[in-house]
Amino acid sequence: MKHAFRDWYPFLLAVLATLPGLAMRALHPEISPLAMAGLTGGAILAASFMLMWACEVAQLDIPQTLALAVVALIAVLPEYAVDMYFTWMAGQHPESDYAHYAIANMTGANRLLIGVGWSAIVLVCWMRFRSAVVVESERRTDLVFLAMATAYAFVIPIKGSLAWYDGVALVSLYVWYIWLVSRRPCTEFEAEGPAEVLARLPRGHRRIATLSLFLFAAVVILADAELFSESLVASGKVLGINEFLLVQWLAPIASEAPEFIVSLMFAMRGHASIALGSLISSKLNQWTLLVGMIPGVYAASSGSVHPPIPMDSHQMNEILLTAAQSLFAICLLLRMRIGMRGALVLFGLFLVQFISPFIQVPVEQAMGLPHIPDRLHIWFSLVYVVLAGGMLLLRPRTLLDLRYGFRV
Repeated sequence: MKHAFRDWYPFLLAVLATLPGLAMRALHPEISPLAMAGLTGGAILAASFMLMWACEVAQLDIPQTLALAVVALIAVLPEYAVDMYFTWMAGQHPESDYAHYAIANMTGANRLLIGVGWSAIVLVCWMRFRSAVVVESERRTDLVFLAMATAYAFVIPIKGSLAWYDGVALVSLYVWYIWLVSRRPCTEFEAEGPAEVLARLPRGHRRIATLSLFLFAAVVILADAELFSESLVASGKVLGINEFLLVQWLAPIASEAPEFIVSLMFAMRGHASIALGSLISSKLNQWTLLVGMIPGVYAASSGSVHPPIPMDSHQMNEILLTAAQSLFAICLLLRMRIGMRGALVLFGLFLVQFISPFIQVPVEQAMGLPHIPDRLHIWFSLVYVVLAGGMLLLRPRTLLDLRYGFRV
């Protein structure tokens, strides 16, 4: 009995970690933006863990089709809540920087998933087992739709807008993907860690506990999304750090951390294929649903589908760079495996472009070049595209294999 109680410690710690954030929402105390960001961000992080555990267990009770659609959406609720808040505020205040923050959060989350998440899984697998990560053939479907979404993403910076019809196209891609994979037979699910504690409960108790986790975590995330987002921007002003960069990288870290940690645990236990597969699904989810919902939410907030969400050349270059990174990552996985060399290139390019905003001006001054905003973004986009094109030229047959992704 004592051992059984100890199994519930992660849930107790997660609930306790959410309480300061809920208190901030209820009391609205006058504290520093840094403290507010830390408390509300910690609450969102804890709620994200609860969502991950509940999503794992829900697969035991939710019909396959519903599980694929609903659970995938709920799992990324923290990321959606922050991004949709910025988008909604952009519609209310079109003259503000909220639209820029929405694009920053979206592009940062997508690039983190690939540059850090995918690379980390391969690194752990190589260090533990000295082998590359081989992805199940069923994941070829994810790659097909990720490739289509990436191809469409290149159109956005080319035409210079993210409009309502772009949202319809991207969301439709995800609906098509869900319809296709939902026709496949169910696979056996085995819960681990805290989720296993829930899975051992009697069916009735398990369903109540899972639903309670979903509801409580959703309340915490929705309650703290506004405070966390606003305090993050205010913290940038206090620290003298570009708010765009804080929103782009710090906010996604808080919302993506649980999924990263769970995937790393799977990789360390020898399930690297499952770990990487889950991050591929998350990338597809965010690259279609998250991006696709932005123009719709903006239109609902502003009361009109015209004009589209305001973006300048910097946001367009951010989308271009994110699409180029996605293209390169897809080409790395066309053989359904990724080794240490590919992961190092993926992480190395991410790391350099991550710090590029801090080194662009000194580099330009050292080389005697005039300052051109986003010069390095454009160059990195070109590098990703050239590398992807080179791999396709060396292995053209792998591109043809994508057609198998449409099979049930």
